[in-house]
Amino acid sequence: MIYLDNAATAPLRREVAEAIWPILTQGFGNPSSHHRVGEAAAATLKTARGRIARVLGCRPGEITITSGGTEADNLALKGLALGAPRGRHIITTALEHEAVLDSCDYLHRLHGFEITLLPTDATGRVDPADLARVIRPDSTLVSIHYANNEIGTVQPIRELAAIALAAGVPMHTDAVQAAGWLPLNVAELGVDALSISGHKLGAPQGVGALYLRGRLPVEPVLHGGGQERGKRSGTENVAGAVGLATALDLAETERVDLAPRLAALRDAFVAAVLESTPGAALTGHPLHRLPGHASFTFAGTGGEAVLLELERFDIVCSSGSACAAGSDEPSHVLTALGVPADLAQTAVRFTLSAGTTAADLTEAATRVREAVAAVRGLAP
Repeated sequence: MIYLDNAATAPLRREVAEAIWPILTQGFGNPSSHHRVGEAAAATLKTARGRIARVLGCRPGEITITSGGTEADNLALKGLALGAPRGRHIITTALEHEAVLDSCDYLHRLHGFEITLLPTDATGRVDPADLARVIRPDSTLVSIHYANNEIGTVQPIRELAAIALAAGVPMHTDAVQAAGWLPLNVAELGVDALSISGHKLGAPQGVGALYLRGRLPVEPVLHGGGQERGKRSGTENVAGAVGLATALDLAETERVDLAPRLAALRDAFVAAVLESTPGAALTGHPLHRLPGHASFTFAGTGGEAVLLELERFDIVCSSGSACAAGSDEPSHVLTALGVPADLAQTAVRFTLSAGTTAADLTEAATRVREAVAAVRGLAP
C-alpha cells in the first residue's frame, strides 16, 4: 500500500509508541491526585509540556493540552472572544477549518459577534493589505490558518500578525497542518495563540495543544475540575502529551532536511500528474504550499470515484478534508475560491510523509492517469 493521506492522519511513530507505553502501563496516575502515583504523573506531564514549549519558543505555562486540533481551535476562538475586554468583531477567512468557522458561527448566533471574512486570491493566499483595511479599534480577534489542509497553501502569517499587533488585536493561527513542516516559534511568527494536533505528526489521535500568550483573558470552553490552570477542565491525557512532545521533537529535528526533500518529490509528482492526465489542475499556490502536499481537480470525474479506482491499485489518498468525509457538499475551500461546485467535487488530495519515496510517487502518478481515464470511461 502507498499511503498518501498523511494530512488526515499520520501513522503512529515507533519512537512515540515506545515513549508512551510505560505511561500507559506503569505511569497511569491522575496528575491531580496527591499521592506518589499522581505526583509522578504530574511530573511526567510537566516535562512533556516543557518539551512542547521549547519547540514553540514559549513558556510551559502558556501551553494548554487539549484533545486535538478541533478543541484547541474552539478554545482559541470562543475562549479569547468571550474572555476579551473589547469589541464583538472577529476577522477570519472562508478557507478555515470547520473548527474555526463553526466556532465563529456559534459566536455570531449566540453572542452577537460580527464576523468579517477576508478575501483571498485564486490560490488561497490572504493579502495583508486586506487585513489592514478591515481591522478596527473594536476588533476582538484575528484567526487565520498557517497552512490550508485541503489545498496546502501557506499564509504570510508573520506579515498578518504584525498588522494585528500594530492594531492591538490578538492573532490566532491554526497550525495543525503546518506543524512538522514549517517553523513554529511563536515569537518569530508574532502570534498570540497557535493550535496543533498530535496525530498529524505521528502521535496518537486524541491529543493536541494550544499556545496562549501570557495573561490573555480566556473563558474556558470545558468546565469542571479546573485543570490546565483553569483553561481546560478534565483529567489530563498524560500519555498523549508525552506522545505529542515526542512526535513534535522528532518532527522539528527532521524538518530542515525533510521539508526540502519532500518538496522536490512533490514538485516532480505534480509535474507528472499534470503532464500525463488531461484535465488535471493543481489547486492551491504553486510555490507557497506545504512541502508534502499536492491537490488537484480532475474535470469530468468525481473525486470519490477516482479515490475508489486508486484504492484498487493500493494508492490511499483523500478527496479533501477528512473532517468532511461522507458529505455530498463540495469543498467549502474550493467553492470559496470560485471553483464551480461540479469541479470542486472532483478534488483529490495527496499528502506525503518521511517514508514516501520517488518510486511511490512515480507509481501513484501512473495510477492517477489510469484511474481518471477509467472514471471517464476512456482507455488509459
